Amino acid sequence: MANFSLSSTISITCPKGITPYLKKELEELGFPINKTRPAGVETQGSLYDCMKLNLVLRTAHRVHFLLDTFRAENADDLTAGLKKIAWENFIDKHGYVSITSFIRNQTINNNQFANLTVKDAIVDRIRMTRGTRPDSGADLTKTVVFLFWKGDEASVYLDTSGESISRRNYKVDNHTASMQETLAASVVLASKWKPGQHLINPMCGSGTIAIEAALMALNRPAGQLRPNYGIKHILGFDEEKWTELRNDLKQDSLKDFPNYSRILATDNDPKAIEAAKKNAKTAGVDHLIEFDVCEFIDTEIPYGDGVVIFNPPYGERLGEDENLSGLYRAIGDFFKQDCSGKWGYVFTGNFALAKQVGLRTNQRIEFYNSTIECRLLEYELY
Repeated sequence: MANFSLSSTISITCPKGITPYLKKELEELGFPINKTRPAGVETQGSLYDCMKLNLVLRTAHRVHFLLDTFRAENADDLTAGLKKIAWENFIDKHGYVSITSFIRNQTINNNQFANLTVKDAIVDRIRMTRGTRPDSGADLTKTVVFLFWKGDEASVYLDTSGESISRRNYKVDNHTASMQETLAASVVLASKWKPGQHLINPMCGSGTIAIEAALMALNRPAGQLRPNYGIKHILGFDEEKWTELRNDLKQDSLKDFPNYSRILATDNDPKAIEAAKKNAKTAGVDHLIEFDVCEFIDTEIPYGDGVVIFNPPYGERLGEDENLSGLYRAIGDFFKQDCSGKWGYVFTGNFALAKQVGLRTNQRIEFYNSTIECRLLEYELY
């Protein structure tokens, strides 16, 4: 069985542009930063550490635990290196394994072939040592192995997350195309908001930004609702330690946040607010978020320190910019007239429309929403 106490490189992936917030999360948890990439951070730790990282990280997608790095110029070298790894210690002979990969090698022109090569090497090794072999396929809910093969160097990891940990399991209703949880958490972390301050989210859609802020304010682990992770299917996984860890994290969470701070989320679409309420209830924070159906200009702005965050439409289709110009100008007017003393934010992927807000930005923070280059525009509202 795997030695869960053994230390190795842990490579944590995230969407492009989110690395600074992932790095900060790791530093606050006491993990060393060995390397940063445009879409990830490398640290050091054990498989026990991977348990905690999967549960608590808000800005990550996957937590990869390094098994080995070796020279591989072609598929034969890759197979030879893979068969030296004691897969029988990590994967049950009656289990199930799936392979994912990132390939930049001149001798391999598609990931499918590389994934098949990895799968064959793993099951052959297990058959040779245990007399039978695990099943395999594309299901990411069991044991997952990740291959990073660039040039003549191959690195092989256990994907301890399996499915992306951005899937928190609280979205039971998406009335509109909602912001991904990881991105929403990063937007909140990039703002000047701190727990104990107000957070106002007009045009809230399915409520992701407000829900992520509430979870932060309560210090609740991001993965509290998710029942399954890749690490649970690695031989040697200790269910008692997992339960103990979850209980410890639960005890560190707050039941409520100070009554002088408020989280408000509004939208003019009743169905969006209905969806947001359902999602907040599933996340266990519905009693802490004040939802209201109204135009954004009628959103209550409470007295005191806080932020106002908008995620308006980008106008991705031809001819939409002209219709949305008035909306962006109205957001700017709302900031000036109703939000003095707060920090204002507009998250958008349309830089031409951003100019229509008509206010001088304090910062223009780079993000990506999938492949769309975006900015979180920050305004100091005097």
